[in-house]
Amino acid sequence: MSENITNVPVETTYDESQIQVLEGLEAVRKRPGMYIGSTTSRGLHHLVYEIVDNAIDEALAGYCKEIKVNIKEDNSITVLDDGRGIPVGIQSQTGLPAVEVVFTVLHAGGKFGGGGYKVSGGLHGVGASVVNALSEFLEVEVYDGENIHYQKYIRGEKQENLKVIGKTDKTGTFVHFKPDAEIFEELVYDFEILHKRLREQAFLNAGVKIILKDERPNEKGVLREEVLHYEGGIREFVQYLNRHKTPIHDEVIYVNSVRENSEAEVALQYNDGYTEDIQSFANNINTTEGGTHETGFRAALTKVINDYARKYKMIKENDENLKGEDVREGLACIISVKVTEAQFEGQTKTKLGNSEMRTIVEKMLNEKLSEFMEENPSVAKIIVEKALTASRAREAAKRARENTRRKSALESSTLPGKLADCSSRDTEFTEIYIVEGDSAGGSAKQGRDRRFQAILPLWGKMLNVEKSQIDKVFGNEKLLPVITAIGAGIGSDFDVSKIRYGKVVIMADADVDGAHIRTLLLTFFFRYMQPLIEEGHVYIAQPPLYKVYKGKKVIYAYNDDDLKEALAEIPDASIQRYKGLGEMNPEQLWETTMDPEKRVMLRVDLEDARRADETFTILMGDKVEPRRDFIEEYSKTVVNLDI
Repeated sequence: MSENITNVPVETTYDESQIQVLEGLEAVRKRPGMYIGSTTSRGLHHLVYEIVDNAIDEALAGYCKEIKVNIKEDNSITVLDDGRGIPVGIQSQTGLPAVEVVFTVLHAGGKFGGGGYKVSGGLHGVGASVVNALSEFLEVEVYDGENIHYQKYIRGEKQENLKVIGKTDKTGTFVHFKPDAEIFEELVYDFEILHKRLREQAFLNAGVKIILKDERPNEKGVLREEVLHYEGGIREFVQYLNRHKTPIHDEVIYVNSVRENSEAEVALQYNDGYTEDIQSFANNINTTEGGTHETGFRAALTKVINDYARKYKMIKENDENLKGEDVREGLACIISVKVTEAQFEGQTKTKLGNSEMRTIVEKMLNEKLSEFMEENPSVAKIIVEKALTASRAREAAKRARENTRRKSALESSTLPGKLADCSSRDTEFTEIYIVEGDSAGGSAKQGRDRRFQAILPLWGKMLNVEKSQIDKVFGNEKLLPVITAIGAGIGSDFDVSKIRYGKVVIMADADVDGAHIRTLLLTFFFRYMQPLIEEGHVYIAQPPLYKVYKGKKVIYAYNDDDLKEALAEIPDASIQRYKGLGEMNPEQLWETTMDPEKRVMLRVDLEDARRADETFTILMGDKVEPRRDFIEEYSKTVVNLDI
């Protein structure tokens, strides 16, 4: 029972004594999440991005060609660029060297006018000072072509005045910092996370070389280094997106436009897949929520392809136009714009708001993509035919969807015949187990708690949706029961608020076939019910691998480590290795895998949708080589694959 909060004493005085003024960088250390999002691994890596972004801004201004990023053995970071170097002269407003101002004063930098930068990303000028505030120490060296200037800070406080420590004929900036253990929950840098972000920056800034080096030896004592350098810019970015897919035309289509204060470029190439991969950027910032530049692109792409198809009678006079989703099926595309006064919606900078960018991108594509299609009729024909095929599949899916709706209005009589439903309708507690095989399904039905646990047995392997258009999904006898039981629709019609169960639990054997079924189901949920994963409704059951017993003493072991511990606890015990869920009787299945008090389940999270998209393409797509490489790479480090 909750306490009566009206009886809790509260402070009734609110006056000037309760107003705090945080000096210098105190505010950043007090509320770091306001400046870098979080103090988890995400925030830790964000520190590197802020310093690298300053170097990228120098590249955008035309002064930086090479950026070196090193992860040191102690998980500190160094970033060296060959730009102009942060100014070291006295800044008039503060009377301090400009470099000191940049690292100690919030909202200070060369990005607020004055001609320092025409375009920039960064964090409204607070990047360097925030990194300084959240670091155990930070050292900066500035090379101005004559002298090496040096200053050191500890937790944002300068330890000495800026001083000259040597001579040089180079220009640039060197920053060395170590994240503060008092601030961050995680202090170990992930090479792959940094690699992905820096590769992205190298693609977006054609010709800039970014070198990422890990000075922490791996288990074989090897140091890893990646050189990221793409003269082709976003053309090569698109080729990278399609590397695990099969393009249906050789050339990456590229168009660009330069106006007074804005630039826009688009690169695109179609593949034989069924999903779209459109990534948009503004001033090198990934606008994951889209914005005006992406809206302009989508509108123009649909218009250009429809106009071409109408002109050459590929769409009949009385037929409807192609929809946007038709012309984007199998599309890999990068949209990159540079604008002097970028307007981002929200603090996270994930949506571009500049209205003029829609006009610029839309006009550019209308003119230049139309011109490309006229000059390359063979490619244009391939693209239009791809869209027409997608349109026919969409119409077939629409008919199948309507048929499914008529058959399943969520009354109990229209639910799948094999579904053993639960009595409760409260999604706060209800859960459905999608179980591999009739035998295991039978045990689960007998062992479950009928009040809140529903069981849906599946038999045989289901459709690989990665290789199938949506109309095939609706016609698949293995997937239809899943769609109907969950009850929230599919694809663009999916409404997570209508799900019939709060937990959707995949329960398959702990073997290769079981892993395949889990992957097939997860691929389906990711492609057609993604909010189900995003909002944490999908789980994977963890049945035990072994039963260790002697007399009346029984221990269930879920992996080999558990087995060792169990054998240490029960010497000379017998061991039963479960080959499948069907070998367990209802009581054992309840006790080990379904009892909320004792079971072990993994919740499927979706932290990085693009990384997940890529993984599903590798595992379930047509190309064999990427899948083999993936398996060979991870088989070196993974002994037991329990997912």
